[in-house]
Amino acid sequence: MSDAYTQGSPQVRARVTALLSGWDRQILHTVAARRWPGAEPVLPRLSRSANHGLLWFGVAAGMVALGRGARSRRAAVRGVGSLALASATINTIGKRSVRRARPMLDAVPVIRRLKRQPFTTSFPSGHAASAAAFATGVALESKSWGAIVAPVAASVAFSRVYTGVHYPSDVLVGAALGVGAAFALRGAVPTRSQLPAPGRPAVEAPALPGGEGLVVVVNEQAGTAGTADSAAVVHQALPLAEVVECAPNELSAELEKAASRGRALGVLGGDGTINRAAAVAVAHDIPLAVFPGGTFNHFAYDLGIESVDDTCRALIGGEAVRVDLGRFTPGAQSGPDSGKESGIFLNTFSLGVYPELVRIRERWSPRIGGWPAGVLAAALVLRGEHPLEAEIQGRRRPIWLLFAGNGVYQRVGPTPGHRLDLADGLLDVRVVHGGRWPGLRLLAAALAGPLSRSPVHAAQKLRQLRIGGLAPGTPMAYDGEVATAPRELLVHKAHEALTVYRPQALL
Repeated sequence: MSDAYTQGSPQVRARVTALLSGWDRQILHTVAARRWPGAEPVLPRLSRSANHGLLWFGVAAGMVALGRGARSRRAAVRGVGSLALASATINTIGKRSVRRARPMLDAVPVIRRLKRQPFTTSFPSGHAASAAAFATGVALESKSWGAIVAPVAASVAFSRVYTGVHYPSDVLVGAALGVGAAFALRGAVPTRSQLPAPGRPAVEAPALPGGEGLVVVVNEQAGTAGTADSAAVVHQALPLAEVVECAPNELSAELEKAASRGRALGVLGGDGTINRAAAVAVAHDIPLAVFPGGTFNHFAYDLGIESVDDTCRALIGGEAVRVDLGRFTPGAQSGPDSGKESGIFLNTFSLGVYPELVRIRERWSPRIGGWPAGVLAAALVLRGEHPLEAEIQGRRRPIWLLFAGNGVYQRVGPTPGHRLDLADGLLDVRVVHGGRWPGLRLLAAALAGPLSRSPVHAAQKLRQLRIGGLAPGTPMAYDGEVATAPRELLVHKAHEALTVYRPQALL
């Protein structure tokens, strides 16, 4: 029986292939013979626009430009990454494995035919694979963007049959491979929904549907150009909330007023603005509602807040978490002229080249933009020849950079990434030792990872850090703000000191 089956299998395969080819041709001829109102001026152009992925690169750029927050950027990047993987698979393996001829164009009306016919083999469809991969990758990060992109992707896939350059099975298999590529990429690079649940302690907070009892202070000069638009969104989403817009020099006073008359304090701005609001919220013992409106929004994004909608869902349900605050306190030898007595940081505290980098970046960013100003600042700062002298945990040494993170940063690529737990009670301390070539030392420290010891770089998890022997006028940076450091200071943690609204279920 085995021999008979083996001998008959080529005939069986031939019959199945002939049957599928017959269906392919029948469907192709049905599509060609049918009139599709409105399709003739659209589908051929849409099919051409997807050549070499140009359509999807344009869609990704539009998502980044028009979208709000990190979710849109992640969706665009994942879509492009999925497309790249699908395209590489199709062109290196798929096209060479099955050398199927293109359909005959006799039945396809001339007006539908592409001006330039493809010269590669027909099976599978690279356009369908790219379209499905991009749409699936986008949807895995953002369902709303996925719903917008999916009809366009389906139209591109159908256009390949409509214009007669592919059989239906070419398109179906190509689309299946594209979906598979998107899920394969997700297996290697997890989406946000796959990340471990944050280890933050949940706590109840006043439920404020419509924003009743909430006072939101908006920094008019926050880092993003869309701050005014974000404030309008807050107005619309929380009609019962009081929204106060103010200039940076009025921010502290307005935050104090808002905290004294509201059940919760809201803030729209960047990390520096949120830092001030957090200090006021802790002093008044009220929860904080964060609306990201800065250039980077590190605290909000690590918390899981990416849009106004995220915060609104938490306010409606009274859902919140407790997070740690980093603190820096002057030592006994600091003196009365040491500058700020004490302060907090939500993200990072640093000494060395970074405070000077922030200062130069802030000076130039209004003129040339945030990212170009950052590159310019890094180039200027790394030309310096004299590292900072300081006592770290009682040992004096030259350093180029001291970084203390409020919580342990996870490694993403060669640099510190995000924090999964903002209430771990730990400082993520990293030091780049002094020596020649500061730029190379900083690069080596970044490549070394979050926990290492070397002649260039050291990293530890600590609960407190003592720093002394600083020269008068030494700058320090915290949450993007720059101030003068005291001669001695203690960097430590206030465990679970701040209550912040955050939805328990992240979308």
